[in-house]
Amino acid sequence: MSAESKKTDQTGADPTGADPTGADQTGADQMGADPTGAHAPAVTIVIKRAYDDASPSDGVRVLVDRLWPRGVTTEHAHLDAWLKDIAPTPELRTWWNHDPERLDDFAARYRAELDGNQATLKAIDEFWALSAAGGTTTLVYGAKDPVVNHARVLAEYLTGYPTGSHA
Repeated sequence: MSAESKKTDQTGADPTGADPTGADQTGADQMGADPTGAHAPAVTIVIKRAYDDASPSDGVRVLVDRLWPRGVTTEHAHLDAWLKDIAPTPELRTWWNHDPERLDDFAARYRAELDGNQATLKAIDEFWALSAAGGTTTLVYGAKDPVVNHARVLAEYLTGYPTGSHA
């Protein structure tokens, strides 16, 4: 695990989502409110597996995978949006193959993708439009590992991203 991934978020919470008491209260990982202050009201970004049950505390639910999660029905997913273009490219996803040893390199390459193409920038703006009311926005993903996945990297990226800068 890199020094970067050991940092705490703005709330002082462990970014792995571990509760110091050992209890997992929600089954999702909270990434904290927007540190830039650019979003009013504040948005809390949470990540959650598509296979976990939806909850009213999830707020706005956004699928952030290019592919639909296997075996998940639209009713079970209970999504407000599906932002395919915010997910890593198939080439990057295939290169990474969810290898924990490549997570830091993957994160750097994924952030470059997020910054570098018009479709992705448009999807980021759409994400902020969906989150405009404030409260919680849940990034829904299909990967098995709750720590080694692109949704965590995306949540960390978005918590430091000024809204509307690409409109």
